[in-house]
Parts: sequence; C-alpha cells; structure tokens
Amino acid sequence: MPDPLPGGGPARLAVVLNSESDSVSVINGTTMTVSATVPVGKEPHHWMVSPDGRLIVANTRGDDLVYIDRESGRIQERRGNIVNPYLAGYSPDQRWLVVNGLRLGHLDIYRAGDLSLVKRIVVGGMPSHLAFDADSRKVFVTLQGHDELAQVDLETQAIDWRIKVGDTPAGVLLTPDGNHLLVGVMGQSDVAVVEWRKAAIVGRIPTGKGSHNILQVPGKPFALVSNRSVNTISVIDQRSFTVVDTIGIPGGPDCMMFSPDGRQLWVTARWRGKVHVYDPVERRVVMSIPVGRSPHGVYVE
Repeated sequence: MPDPLPGGGPARLAVVLNSESDSVSVINGTTMTVSATVPVGKEPHHWMVSPDGRLIVANTRGDDLVYIDRESGRIQERRGNIVNPYLAGYSPDQRWLVVNGLRLGHLDIYRAGDLSLVKRIVVGGMPSHLAFDADSRKVFVTLQGHDELAQVDLETQAIDWRIKVGDTPAGVLLTPDGNHLLVGVMGQSDVAVVEWRKAAIVGRIPTGKGSHNILQVPGKPFALVSNRSVNTISVIDQRSFTVVDTIGIPGGPDCMMFSPDGRQLWVTARWRGKVHVYDPVERRVVMSIPVGRSPHGVYVE
C-alpha cells in the first residue's frame, strides 16, 4: 500500500457510477456525504478522463458518452452513436479511443480527436476490460465469454493473437516494467500472469473467488485485486508475483481508486449499494456511504 504521495491531498470529492440506478452520486470528500445524485443515462458502468481533462461516463445501454461536471454531476455534453460502451479508454498518447461493447461482442477503435470510428472488430465473447502498452501500439482486451485475452494492433486495427487465460477473465493491468499483464480470472479465483510479447501465460497467482478488477498502487510495485465473491482485496507484489496481504472489504468489492495522497482507498460495494473508504494505515473501513443500486466505477480527486 502507498505511503503518503508527494503533493497529494485528501479526497476532495468522489463520483460513483450506479449502474442499476442509471445515475452518478457525487460525494463531498470533507463531509463524506452525497451532495448530488444525477441521472446520466442507461446503465453507466465505467468512466475515463478525456484528453482535455473532462470526466466522461460511458452509458452501456444508452449508447453514448456523457461529459459531466465533477462538482455537481451535471451533464455538460452528450456524445451519441457510441455503441454499447461498457468500458472505454484513451491510449497513452491520446490518439485512440477504444470502446468495449460487452453485450454486442465488438471492439470499436475511434480517433480520439473527433471520435470518428476507424474500425469495428467483431471479437465475440463479451469484451470486458482493457489495457494499453506504454507505446500506444497495442491494446489488450479480456473476452469473458470466450475465456480469452486478445492483443490488437492499434495501427493496423488487426488482432495479433488470442489466448485462453481461464474461466471468465475480467480486469487486466500492465505491470510497471511493461513486461507482463495481470489478468483477473473470476471463475478460477486467481490472476494469470501473461508475458504479452510471447503471448504466453507464465504464472498464476491464487487470490480469491471472483477475482475481478485490478488497480496499480501509485508509486509502488504492488497491485490490488478485488475478489468480489469472497469480499476481499489481494495485494500482489509485482516483482515476485505473490500475494503479500489480504484486506477484508464487505459487499462485493469491485472498482477501486486511491485519494490523491494515498491515505484512502475508495471501493465500490457492488452488492450493497455503498462505497467504502478504507484506511491503509489503520487497516479498516472508516466510512461506508450509501449510493445507488449496483455501484460500479468510482472516480476520486
């Protein structure tokens, strides 16, 4: 877990995406209360930050991206005709926007500048989470329905390879050294370690049932894995690929994000309609804030 981060402060606000309430909850970081609940569209699951620094919510069944004001949650702009955006992300060089259409089984590659569609790749198998290589040449996508991880070349918009990684893969993270991918395998209670340049699984890390999302710990060689079915978060050392700590988080922990100073870990409790605030120093949940139904993504600043 991180030490206090230089220049970082406590959480000023948080935004939680309530996928079954079709809303976002804006939380005041000082009072730890919900200051606004705003309808944003049909089934918001994940968020991203645009190249110009705006917060974007992807509405999976609304087929649109919504730019919201962080302070109020109010909608500033709505971009339609983005089909089935379950999870989306900008490449590190901010040239590409990649959108996973989980329900429809396709991967869309857009030009980030004008959101013009470059290529729709039909992959099937419920494309779920994604990660980019550091050079913005490749994107890695988990295919939950096919138990696969796929690598796509962003310049040619072609699939380089697809490999089996285990039953129902979800979160995927590139390790800080750029050499491996960590893939949460929900149906096997572990994390697959993939050497992506060889398209090969080189290890497995037992974590817990329902291993789902993965978060890099800022400034540290550790990653967090949320194990939804057993209400834990595993801390993985990315040098030894072993679990070095386990944290109890009730209610189906899902998405996670640290406060700017690293002193708080915010975790959505998917099955309880809450977001938890965990203190890494005290090693306990210090606050549980009711939000909407099936909270998924969480943004903190």
